[in-house]
Amino acid sequence: MLPKEVKQKIIQSYRLDEKDTGSPEVQIALMTARIEALNEHFKKFKKDKNSRRGLLKLVGRRRRLLNYLKENYPDRYEKLIKKLGLRK
Repeated sequence: MLPKEVKQKIIQSYRLDEKDTGSPEVQIALMTARIEALNEHFKKFKKDKNSRRGLLKLVGRRRRLLNYLKENYPDRYEKLIKKLGLRK
């Protein structure tokens, strides 16, 4: 899990309006932060298979949200990909 301050910072930078916490951009940004944190965890604990399963589920969920964004809002998708540094 992400610390509350980090989570709020991510929401502040990716939200679409003042009360937005659930838009695809915010969800994808939060998932990306969790995936990066889990990758750091796996550098230390290589045999943690249970957490690896959670990581794979998280990556799949992020991929589905990215596909949704790409199909329905291509301009927002491109902007998010560049901001997060995904799909080089």
